[in-house]
Amino acid sequence: MRVFVTGGTGHSGSYIIPELIAAGHEVTGLARSDTAAAAVSALGAKVRRGNLDDLDGLKEAAADSDGVIHVAHRQDLLPSGGIDAVAAAELPIMLAYGEALAGTGKPLVAAGSIGSPGNLGRPATEEDLALPGGDEHKGTLRVRNVVETAVVGLAERGVRSSVVRIANIAHSTTDRAGFLVQLIALAQEKGFVGYPGDGANLWNAVHIRDAASLFRLALEKGPAGKYWHAIGDGGIPFREIAEAIGSRLGLPAVSVPADVLMLPGYFGFLANIVTQNYPASNLITRRTLGWEPVQPSLLADLNNGHYFSAS
Repeated sequence: MRVFVTGGTGHSGSYIIPELIAAGHEVTGLARSDTAAAAVSALGAKVRRGNLDDLDGLKEAAADSDGVIHVAHRQDLLPSGGIDAVAAAELPIMLAYGEALAGTGKPLVAAGSIGSPGNLGRPATEEDLALPGGDEHKGTLRVRNVVETAVVGLAERGVRSSVVRIANIAHSTTDRAGFLVQLIALAQEKGFVGYPGDGANLWNAVHIRDAASLFRLALEKGPAGKYWHAIGDGGIPFREIAEAIGSRLGLPAVSVPADVLMLPGYFGFLANIVTQNYPASNLITRRTLGWEPVQPSLLADLNNGHYFSAS
């Protein structure tokens, strides 16, 4: 297939492009700068110069391809408009892809969040829809759910669209700015590794190389209008993550009481995220697409030590 990929120089995209090429696909990556173009080319893909503002250019690129993988975000909007601005900019992009691909049966695979179904009191499955947004959820990750819903909805217009919900923690040897990196930096700054309350709230994780293989499988054979779960570890107590970090740094793992969490406290702007419970299942994804995570688990990756090589 001729595949158009956005976000090809990011953490996930830099694994997705080689994954596609290794499987025999011809990849064209969007690049907004000379630096990005060089990075896309170095991964083995063709380069299409442009940016996410140019909806006509994105439609043309999608129409010229046999399928689209979209993992780019307008991160430049975060400082001024937050996640609300990022989601508002991303929705027209998905609708533009829909115009280009309507009635073709071609695949569109977009990145989503494992948190989009919310806290269900049980492990989230691929059949759980993204919760609706609304004004009361401004400034939270939930505002981006409208993007996931739009992508899945394109199935009704003859697009083989699906969303890959990526785990809370996507880890690898090349992770330079992800959640683990932030937690480690926070621990080094504070002198201990904090976890919320009793730390029993469950988190999930995936090695980004495994996630890349899931994007490929969804592109190649995923049915329309589906969610897929890029989950390797489906439920790790947050306390265990903190203890693994502390073990490597030689720092104690310490409970941060709930009353302290009500303030910026230890976690700062991350407080609303770290207190959440995110158990999730990948059973439907594995059964339907034949996906099996084979890379190191989160705790194994932490024990490998590469996250601490610069410490």
